[in-house]
Amino acid sequence: MSKVSGMSIISVESVLEPQDALDIVSKTRQEFNTGVTRSYEFRAKQLKNLERFLRENEQEIADALYLDFRKPPHETYTLEVDVILGSVKNTLKHLKEWMCPEKPSKGLINILDQVRIYSDPLGVVLVIGAWNYPIYLTLGPLIGAIAGGNCCIIKPSEIARHTAQLLYNKLPQYLDKSCFLVFLGGIPETTDLLNQRFDYVFFTGSPQVGRIVYCAAANNLTPCTLELGGKCPTYIDETADIRTATRRILWGKLVNCGQTCVAPDYVLCNKLVEEKFIHHANILLKEFYGDDIKESKDFARIIGSKYFHRLTNLIRNAKVAIGGETNAENLYISPTILIDVKPEDEVMKEEIFGPILPILTINDPEEAIKFINQRDKPLAMYIFTMKRLVQDLFLNGTSCGGVCVNDTLVHLAVENLPFGGVGNSGMGSYHGKNSFDTFVHKKSVLFKNVSVLGEKSQEARYPPYQKFKTTLIRFALQNLTRPVDFSATLPFLMFIFGIFVTIMYYQLNFNY
Repeated sequence: MSKVSGMSIISVESVLEPQDALDIVSKTRQEFNTGVTRSYEFRAKQLKNLERFLRENEQEIADALYLDFRKPPHETYTLEVDVILGSVKNTLKHLKEWMCPEKPSKGLINILDQVRIYSDPLGVVLVIGAWNYPIYLTLGPLIGAIAGGNCCIIKPSEIARHTAQLLYNKLPQYLDKSCFLVFLGGIPETTDLLNQRFDYVFFTGSPQVGRIVYCAAANNLTPCTLELGGKCPTYIDETADIRTATRRILWGKLVNCGQTCVAPDYVLCNKLVEEKFIHHANILLKEFYGDDIKESKDFARIIGSKYFHRLTNLIRNAKVAIGGETNAENLYISPTILIDVKPEDEVMKEEIFGPILPILTINDPEEAIKFINQRDKPLAMYIFTMKRLVQDLFLNGTSCGGVCVNDTLVHLAVENLPFGGVGNSGMGSYHGKNSFDTFVHKKSVLFKNVSVLGEKSQEARYPPYQKFKTTLIRFALQNLTRPVDFSATLPFLMFIFGIFVTIMYYQLNFNY
């Protein structure tokens, strides 16, 4: 193996074995139909093997991501490997509990019956990962697929080719090869794969490609989760701790060179806050990356030339307050802050997905909310203010996938919070139990009581129909389907029992 920056690197095979999508999906479905994936033992074993894959190959993962877009190892470990390890641990901790049939509340009409909700595996599912976080956004959904008892075809993004090749080479050494298969290829191969019948499709990527995936899935009436993106707004007012706010916004914007679906896409603030933000940004960028950012080992690069040229076009005629330097050979774009930005500017027409941060000036939170609501619903929104009233204005007056108050990105790391978009930013959610629930079907089951008392209680539904039967059934359906509150029933029964004991006491004393 050769060396890059002191790290061992993997080689990329130039020719892959041909992969027949129809044959692969058919064989995987045959394996699912054997029922092998349904047991707790199988699911737990695969999750533990996935954990072992991450631990034993973390250096190779870091090497692959460095080759793909010079991602710093710190970002690889903290934002890719460790968050997946944490998710695996959390899933293993709760898996038995999640697999158990749920016991929903029941009304008096079913007081003698049992009601249950079973979590059935969906079958053969497809997970299409994204290139910007090719480990996290590929293996994260896979955790839910495994936990739900499914077989899975895993399609890494071909754009992060070194990481995709690593998953193709290494992952089958850890997971059951018959149930979990890594499928490589570009647009033609992915199109062929989408033409097959899956039981669920989980896609992470752009809204443009998401529409294509959704249309393909619709041909087979296949349900989907679409984790897309959008222009995530950031609001700052004069009550925010401006240095801390600037620090957290710059980190959220510049991690992975801005190639993050929930990165702050633009800032809304008044002119005074803008001036303070730029002042602190100049200081903090030197703290982050030193005097020469191009030489910093902590700043990643754009994934490819096509993406580089798209980004440079966005800043060509803009007013640059900080940054603006580019180098096509190294796919380098310096952290760039734009001011005097207008809503109709090119940089405001699409998700940026790079280290460029435009600032638009507004006068008050109401103007900011109106601006946000005039556009597609974003995947995330960030609010920097110490005023609870202003926070509530945004929380209650806008719609988005998720919100982080006084920070950026870190809401994704809260395992028990669902992560997903709304509208143009996606549909469905995952993380924690939401991942498990995404990859199962909630099957309702009613176990009817067949005792003499149980059958007697059902007589009103049988012919011959009579007026009192109709009245009884209608009353039951209208009034007795409410859940039984046993917390109130028990004291009532104790009260009745107390009356009974008292009567018996006086009765016995009187007889005596």
